[in-house]
Amino acid sequence: MHDPIVLALQQKIANFDPNAVGDTSGGLFGLPFSPEEAQVVVVPVPWEVTVSYRAGTAQGPAAIAEASAQVDLYDPDLPDAWKLGLAMEEVDEKWEAESRELRELAEGYIGWLEDGQPAESAKKFANVTGKVTERGEALLKWLKAKTGAYLDAGKGVVVLGGDHSTPLGYMHALAERHEEFGILQIDAHCDLRTAYEGFQYSHASIMYNALQLPQVKKLVQVGIRDLCQQEADLIAQSGGRVVMFHHRFLREGMYEKKSWKKQCGKIIAQLPQKVYLSFDIDGLDPKLCPGTGTPVPGGLEFEEALYLIRAVVRSGRQIIGCDLNEVAPGDTDWNGNVGARLLYQMANWMAVSQGRLTANGITEA
Repeated sequence: MHDPIVLALQQKIANFDPNAVGDTSGGLFGLPFSPEEAQVVVVPVPWEVTVSYRAGTAQGPAAIAEASAQVDLYDPDLPDAWKLGLAMEEVDEKWEAESRELRELAEGYIGWLEDGQPAESAKKFANVTGKVTERGEALLKWLKAKTGAYLDAGKGVVVLGGDHSTPLGYMHALAERHEEFGILQIDAHCDLRTAYEGFQYSHASIMYNALQLPQVKKLVQVGIRDLCQQEADLIAQSGGRVVMFHHRFLREGMYEKKSWKKQCGKIIAQLPQKVYLSFDIDGLDPKLCPGTGTPVPGGLEFEEALYLIRAVVRSGRQIIGCDLNEVAPGDTDWNGNVGARLLYQMANWMAVSQGRLTANGITEA
């Protein structure tokens, strides 16, 4: 007997016109698939409690979903990628509302820190870090359970933030299902601070927290151009567990006629067979993501980043999961537009690495 969900997916594929105008009333990228039917599910996490410069990333999932209808679905490498079945869950309004509430508390506390922690206000902010940490732990457990259920159902999963603290629960879910894996982090920042500004689950502490998982055997960082001494020391003392490709030195290599292909080869050589891809959009040049929370001059071009991702997959490595974070709508639709195009590529190439999709079409999961 045929699976009714598979039959529904096949029927929708047969009836869908990929050349038509994007249907804004449809799902992600105007596609007609539900999370139950899809082979790859995007889980939005509208959370930005600990952002330390500019807010707005909690609106990233909604901005990307809205912009996705403008993305043409044809890809010269993967012409039938849209048939994979890609869908996004509805944004969880409970977490979105809680993020707004806690962000107000955290913002006041961060301002107090920046003012030199005046004693007369200390009592007012005494419980802020504890409360934020408690709810950060709850978010971790919620996301771990949600993504774990999709993984156990045989689906690929992409977490869409929110700030960069959001995917930690997903990393925990993967750690329970894989004995070891590496993380490829594309980012302007190392995110290796210990409980930055007193917040255990800070966006600036995501990779420090990830390294507490013994299953994470390697962290390979690309595009970094902003870090502190504490982070540099952690990398130096990691015994090779953390490898940073500072953007300055990648650029110097290119100026000295080292091809991007050759440099990507050096990056990939540091990665184990199983790879988790964590993409903070500020890893790109900020002209591509001006609304992001902590922009830094420099960064990867769009096609440089995609070339690296494709090269990882073509090396035979498997992307076991991925996340995209720190997309903030800003003042224009540009941020969501770039984020949507990046999301489509990440989801599709993860599917290729998992054997769900080839250049010749869709394979059975």
